[in-house]
Parts: sequence; structure tokens; C-alpha cells
Amino acid sequence: MAKTYIQSMLGENERVLLVTRQHWFVLFSAITAEIFITLVIIAAVSAATLYNPLAAFGFVLVLIPVISAARDILIWNNHEYLVTNRRVIQISGIFNKNVVDSSLEKVNDVKMSQSFFGRLFDYGDVEILTASEIGVNLFKRIGDPVKFKTAMLNAKEKLGYEGTGAHVRLADDIPAQIAELDELRKQGIVTETEFQAKKRELLAKM
Repeated sequence: MAKTYIQSMLGENERVLLVTRQHWFVLFSAITAEIFITLVIIAAVSAATLYNPLAAFGFVLVLIPVISAARDILIWNNHEYLVTNRRVIQISGIFNKNVVDSSLEKVNDVKMSQSFFGRLFDYGDVEILTASEIGVNLFKRIGDPVKFKTAMLNAKEKLGYEGTGAHVRLADDIPAQIAELDELRKQGIVTETEFQAKKRELLAKM
């Protein structure tokens, strides 16, 4: 069975935890005008056909807004936001794909904003602040932003426990774990902030 585009991007032992898109309001607002134009054309051509049978050829005009609406639907459907156990990924584009991802290790902060209607209809903006070159990654009007933010924070928390290789490994000896973390910090794999946070967490368990 052929791999999907998403599966082809995943690394070894990387798995998708959550896939979401922009809220359906975004799609609806994009195709509202096309739906209205389609209905107007159908009504106008139907009325004109009563007096002139040749007016039925006007139904060809319906293809214009229909094709435009189909394009908007494809754009919306192919704009996806993913949380894996290692990254946050944004994919857009129907044929030409544009992929932006942020490593969970470099995520410093996550901000979520919801308006009154956003809370009512369950959509909002999620802003990810990272230590990478991207700096800020903004996901606008995504569906169920609370679930998205929670999945991302949980994945980041588990990263230190489930990772291998460059990821932090837990051992039975807490001092040894701190020493290992310090070594990773010196190598630049773990940031100073991450090191101090994990160190306090480990010391609290002693």
C-alpha cells in the first residue's frame, strides 16, 4: 500500500498524535459568495429559459463559481496541522506542498487566543514561540485549539521520557540523569532553560 504524503515525512519511530484543520467557518466564508452566485445564475437562467429555450446554455456559467468553490474546498482540505511525538507540522498546498515544522524540543511557549464566538464554536489561534529560525509559528482559526495545544504540550512533556538517541533518557539514578542532561546541554542538544526545568523536576523526586 502506497504511503500517504504525511507518512512519507515521518521519521523513524515518529507517529502522528493529532491532525486538525482550520475551522469549517473558514471554508464556509470562502465559498459563501460562490454559493450565492451559483444560485443567482440558476434562478436567472431558469427564468430566461421559459421565454427562450436557448437560454439554457447559460447553465454553463454555473461551472465558474462551482469550480472556484471546489478549489477553495481542496485548499481547505489540504491545509493541515499535525502534532507528532517529535514535531508540530503545518502542511498546505494541493499539488505543490509547503511544509513548516517546529521541533517540540525547541518550543519555548504556546499562546492560544479565542474570541467569544471562537469559544462558542470551538475555534481559535495558536501561536508557537520557538528557539528555531522560524521564531513564531501562528496557526489561525484552527478547530478545537484547546485539544491541539494540550496534545502538543503533552507530547513535549513525554519527549524527555520516551526519546532515544539525542532525546533525554531516564535512568534509575537521578544524579546520573542530571549529569547526562548537563552533557546534552553542553553539546547544545538541550537548552539552558530545558536543562534547569528538568533538573528541578528530577531533584523534586529525590
